[in-house]
Amino acid sequence: MGKRALCIGINDYPGTGSDLSGCVNDAHDWAATLQSHGFGVTLLLDAQATLAAMSGAIEALVAGAQKNDTLVFTYSGHGTWVADEDGDEADGRDEALCPWDIATRGPLLDDRIRDIFDRRGAGVRLLLISDSCHSGSVTRGDDSDLDAGGPRARFLPPEAWMRPGDLPGAARAASLGLIGGMRRAGGDLLLSGCRDEEYSWDTSFAGRPNGAFTFYALKTLREKKPRTYEQWHAEIRTYMPTNRLPQEPQIFGTRTARRMPIFE
Repeated sequence: MGKRALCIGINDYPGTGSDLSGCVNDAHDWAATLQSHGFGVTLLLDAQATLAAMSGAIEALVAGAQKNDTLVFTYSGHGTWVADEDGDEADGRDEALCPWDIATRGPLLDDRIRDIFDRRGAGVRLLLISDSCHSGSVTRGDDSDLDAGGPRARFLPPEAWMRPGDLPGAARAASLGLIGGMRRAGGDLLLSGCRDEEYSWDTSFAGRPNGAFTFYALKTLREKKPRTYEQWHAEIRTYMPTNRLPQEPQIFGTRTARRMPIFE
């Protein structure tokens, strides 16, 4: 059984005026955790994470996988959306990840990612961890670890990177529409920082920038030692959402996948 992971973190978005702070730390933190669980990890940070490099790295992750291998893909950065052109989206928009060079090369669309994921061989397990996008509000949980000051949403509106003549007719928050590229049976699982209509938040803890979802996911993994993804998700939900972090972490996958041992 092979274990391989791709961890992407992008703080720097040239030409958009929308830089973030915690995404590179997120990627380093996920990489260190995955390495401690026996994964070989590829890191793409800031200028390394171009549109071409991200697409190529996801292809490489999938291409070498064999039956019973486990693949993990973590992404921390902005999410965005464009108008759907092929009619496969009920909401009329294609969701996307934002590469470092989005202002010149555009986003990495969910359609492209689904196409790559679909090339996996039978019996290859995939875990996608997304700390990006969305919007909303609630009141519970515990955000006492959070530093003073306001968190920043990890959503890049189309007007920040798209030419005025190309802008869609209406702007709204983006969700990662990647679940369509994940298999409804077997070991596929998605852990995301929030619901489709919410944002994930970029903030800091004890003076160190992080994504809120990443911080609490790794804190609960260390301190609570959950055995399954289902237990892990439940522990993360004891911290979010709150008034300052209005995001509701999500888990998608079959009952079998949710109850699998973490990172196995």
